[in-house]
Amino acid sequence: MTRIWWRGQWAVPVASGALILASIAAARLFGSNQVADLLMVAAAVVAGAGIVVKAMRALTARVIGIDLLVSVAAIGAVIIGEYWEAAAVTFLFAIGHALEHATLTKTRSALAELVAVAPDVAVVLRDGDQVEVPAAAVAPGETVLVKNGAKVPVDGEVIGGTGALDEASITGESIPVEKAEGDQVFAGTVSRGGLLQVRATGIGADTTLARIIHRVEEAQDAKAKTQAFMDRFSAWYTPGIIVLAVVVGLLTGDVVLALTLLVIGCPGALVISIPVSIVAGIGRGARDGILIKGGEYLETSAKISAVALDKTGTLTEGRPHLTDVVVLDPAADRATVLGWAARAEAGSEHPLARPIIDAARAEGLDVTGLPAHTDPVPGKGILAALDGRRVAVGNLPLLVAEGIDDGGAAATVERLAGAGRTPMVVAVDGRVLGVVAVADRVRADAAQMVANLHAAGVKKVVMLTGDQPLVARAVAAQVGVDEVRAGLLPEDKLDAVRELQAEGHVVAMVGDGVNDAPALATADIGVAMGAAGTGVAIETADIALMGDQLLKLPEAVGLARRTVHNMRQNIAVALVTVVLLLAGVLLGGVTMAVGMLVHEASVLIVIVNAMRLLRRRAARHAPVNPAPAAERALRSSAEAPAATRG
Repeated sequence: MTRIWWRGQWAVPVASGALILASIAAARLFGSNQVADLLMVAAAVVAGAGIVVKAMRALTARVIGIDLLVSVAAIGAVIIGEYWEAAAVTFLFAIGHALEHATLTKTRSALAELVAVAPDVAVVLRDGDQVEVPAAAVAPGETVLVKNGAKVPVDGEVIGGTGALDEASITGESIPVEKAEGDQVFAGTVSRGGLLQVRATGIGADTTLARIIHRVEEAQDAKAKTQAFMDRFSAWYTPGIIVLAVVVGLLTGDVVLALTLLVIGCPGALVISIPVSIVAGIGRGARDGILIKGGEYLETSAKISAVALDKTGTLTEGRPHLTDVVVLDPAADRATVLGWAARAEAGSEHPLARPIIDAARAEGLDVTGLPAHTDPVPGKGILAALDGRRVAVGNLPLLVAEGIDDGGAAATVERLAGAGRTPMVVAVDGRVLGVVAVADRVRADAAQMVANLHAAGVKKVVMLTGDQPLVARAVAAQVGVDEVRAGLLPEDKLDAVRELQAEGHVVAMVGDGVNDAPALATADIGVAMGAAGTGVAIETADIALMGDQLLKLPEAVGLARRTVHNMRQNIAVALVTVVLLLAGVLLGGVTMAVGMLVHEASVLIVIVNAMRLLRRRAARHAPVNPAPAAERALRSSAEAPAATRG
């Protein structure tokens, strides 16, 4: 422990403090003023040497900073015989540096934690034997064993076994996730049970964890607009303080007063007020599975007033499922209708075929084999030859084209479509048996997410979708968005974002990054969801939500606003302290040592305030009441022709 203190950031202030105590002891116990003065000068030299070196380096780069102010003040105090003032100023400034270093280290702890979870070794199957090798030595395609309690050493795909993985280091989700064959796993996650065989797809720098560490490292060093402004302010402020001190010294003839002004005018708390908040905010986000690209984007995110959401895969799961089987022929039953539909769809490549086939299998129906002949009808449905019979599965226009009487199916189709589902009539040999319907399932937390966005201060939540208006309206009614625009092409989504910006909104666009790419690029903040394992999303999105969890979105907005509010608090504390101290020096009563003590106390206050951002906040859920917003959404829905199956 002593070695850590001596060699760490506290070595200089500890040594300087010890010399100051020795000086005081020499004066009081032995009455030796010369020895006391010598020890006090030594304390000033120990604490001030590094400060002077930094000041000289800054001057060679034509930068006049705080270190120069302290250096001039300390050297001047020694010259005029104010040894205690010189030692006190440099000692307190050294303590301030140590505190700042320790705090930035603490606020960067999220990055340190990410680095710590990076695995060192892997157990690989080679020629049937289990071989322990360095994680970086695993070759792509090799089979890695992940046992209970072990860290996953690579990104990969499960090819055997089952288990539960703690993915908190990647997604921020603390609940272990069950893994089975075909599932993705990420380096740095920890097994909480079971045995997994993983085929390695990403090793070393190619893993999701490595990309996250790289992004957080860059983000914490990136400057916000306010920070850049403060840097420019300091470049003018510091020379201004020097000029003020010289003028006051010349007018009053009081060198001590001039030197005191130099020290008191140091904007130390002001300089660290913004970076310490940004580092803490980005670090907190990284722990929670929210990657923010940098200080500028964090600051912009705090101003978000409108959020545009893609529907499929964002508000919905992106996986259609069977919702209804309506029997219309008295001679048929549910199994008959679903069975004919599933067997016909077995020869179709349409995305809506899979949920029908899966549902039939789940109900124990035999859907093996393929139709003798399959004839897709674009925009209408499919015709198939099965067991010598002609089966039609599709919309009402398909029945008209085939000359089939709808048998009362029109009313059912209209009802199901009005509920946001995609209905398909099932007919065999010209006779309607019934209607099946599929729909994409709305995410369970979608409505809560919209409510939380409003609670976080977002004024408008808009759904942008290429789906048909009826489906879009049904989803809007469930989740409570303020506005829905349906039937949109990618360029239409881009126009919608621009319209929101023209209305004065700071817009965040949330999408999958493929068909939403133009809108994501145009929005003030582009948000990628479920970015774990997606290197492109991590590198290009302004905010990447590592877990596929909607509630992370309002959490990110809330974090950004808390961070900016924290920055403003810090700036206020720093400015008020400097103004009061300067006034105190000019009016009398504030000495160099007292002023420096108060100044360093303000630095400590700024640091402690920023560290509050590192605390995990308990989840706050706003009450969900989507009805009023849904009514507005229905009124503002873009009228577009209904999309058809095809």
